[in-house]
Amino acid sequence: MADIYQSLLSSPIGRQLLTAVSLPVPVELDRHCQSQPSFITGNVLIGGAANGRLSDVISKSLAASSAHVQVSQESPSKDAFDKAADKAELKLTVIDPNAEAAKFKGLVFDATGIENSTQLRALYDFFHPVMKKMQSSGRIVVLGLPPETCKEPAQQIAQRALEGFVRTVAKEVGKKGAVAQLVYVAKTAEKLAESAIHFFLSPRTAFVDGQVVRVGKGKFDATDFNWNQPLKGKVALVTGASRGIGEAIAETLARDGAKVICLDIPAAEADLQRVASHIDGCVLPLDITDPEAPKTIAEFCKKEFNGLDVIVHNAGVTRDKTLGGMPDHFWDMVIDINLSSEERINAALLDDEILNEGGRIVCVSSMSGVAGNFGQSNYATSKAGVIGMVNAMAPVLAKRNITINAVAPGFIETQMTAAMPMAPREVGRRLNSLKQGGQPVDVAEAIAFFASPASAGANGNTIRVCGQNLIGA
Repeated sequence: MADIYQSLLSSPIGRQLLTAVSLPVPVELDRHCQSQPSFITGNVLIGGAANGRLSDVISKSLAASSAHVQVSQESPSKDAFDKAADKAELKLTVIDPNAEAAKFKGLVFDATGIENSTQLRALYDFFHPVMKKMQSSGRIVVLGLPPETCKEPAQQIAQRALEGFVRTVAKEVGKKGAVAQLVYVAKTAEKLAESAIHFFLSPRTAFVDGQVVRVGKGKFDATDFNWNQPLKGKVALVTGASRGIGEAIAETLARDGAKVICLDIPAAEADLQRVASHIDGCVLPLDITDPEAPKTIAEFCKKEFNGLDVIVHNAGVTRDKTLGGMPDHFWDMVIDINLSSEERINAALLDDEILNEGGRIVCVSSMSGVAGNFGQSNYATSKAGVIGMVNAMAPVLAKRNITINAVAPGFIETQMTAAMPMAPREVGRRLNSLKQGGQPVDVAEAIAFFASPASAGANGNTIRVCGQNLIGA
C-alpha cells in the first residue's frame, strides 16, 4: 500500500504544503544493499570519558571500515584512542569538532569510565559541539557498563542515566533519519562488543532506533571469521517464511551465507517453494501447531543437515477482538501459534541436541507485546510471553553456549498493515522518531545480527525495530 504522505512529499507543491503547516518531512533512509559497503563510511568522530575500557574494540572495529575516523584534541580519552589506533592499524586524525567544515556520519562515545553523575558532563562535552553537524542517516553509538553489574551505587546511577540520554538524542536526530543506540558491555566481554558496533554503525539499522543492548560473556572464535558472510556453513530454519517479514528473513540469512530451511503451513507451499528456489534453500511444509511438528522438525534437521545452527520463530497470527467479545478459539489459536508452539519446538531441538553448540534462537515479538494494543489481548499476551521466554531461557541456554534473543517490530510495511484503514495506517507510520514505516528487511537485519556467531555475547535481549516508536518502553 502506497504511503500517501510520502507521495505528497515527492511533489514540490505537496512538500511546500506540508512544510507550511509544520508537518514532519521524513527523509529517505539509507539501507544496506549488496553494491555498497556494509559498514559505515564518511567522517566518524570517536571519544570517551576518562578511564574508559573500550578504546581497543572501538578502534579495531572501525579499522575494518573505510570511514575517516577522527578524535578531538580535547577528548579525555585521546591518549587511549591513540594507543588503540596504533595497535589496530587504524588511521586516526585529530580534528576540531567546532570546525565549520566538520560533518559526521557517525559518533561513537565510550561512557564506561563514567563513575558518578557529575562525570555525565562528558556526554555534553562530546556531543554538544557536533549534534547540529550530523549527516542524514547518521549513526550514534554510546557504550557503557550494565548498571546491574556496577558495585558502587553512584556508578550504577550514572550508567543507568545513559538510557535517558540516548533515547532523547535519538528523538532529536530522527528528523535527519539518524539513529542512536546504547550498548552495555559487561566487564571481560569487551572483545564481544565488536559485533554490536559493526551492526549499529551500519546501514542495516535504518529502522532500529533508541535501543539498549547488553553484551555479556560468550564463546566466539574470530579466526578466519568473515564479516560479510557471517553465517557461511550454517543451517538456519525460518518459520512463516512464505511471505512478508519471513521471506525477508530467509533472504537475509541466505545472503549472509546460511543454508535456509523455509517452513510454513502446507497451504502456503507454492509461495514457500518460490522463496526457497530464489535463495537455494529447502522447503518444509508444516503446521507448527501439529502435535507431531516438533518431532518432525527435529528429525528433518538431523537427517538432512545433521543438526541446526539457527532457528527463527517468525510464524504468527492475529485474531483481533476486544476481550469481552473474543471467542475462546481466537484466544487459543493465537496463544498456541505465537507462543506455545515455539516452546514445544525449542524443547524438541534442545532435548535431542539438534540445535548445535553455539546455536542461535531468535524470536519475533511485537510492539503489542511491549505496550499492549486495543483489541489484541490475545496477541499482546502471546508476544509479551515471547519476551518472557527470551528472558527466562537466556541464562539456561548460556550454559550450553546457545543464545536466545527477540526482535519486536513496530509499524512495518506488510500485507497486514496495508489492510488497515487509511487513517490509522497513515497515523501509525508517523508515530516514531523517523516519521515513517519500516520495511520487512529492517526486521530481518536485526535477526541476522543476533544469528551471527560474532554475537555470542548478545543473550536475552529484545530489540525494537520500530523507528523508536513513541508508544511503549
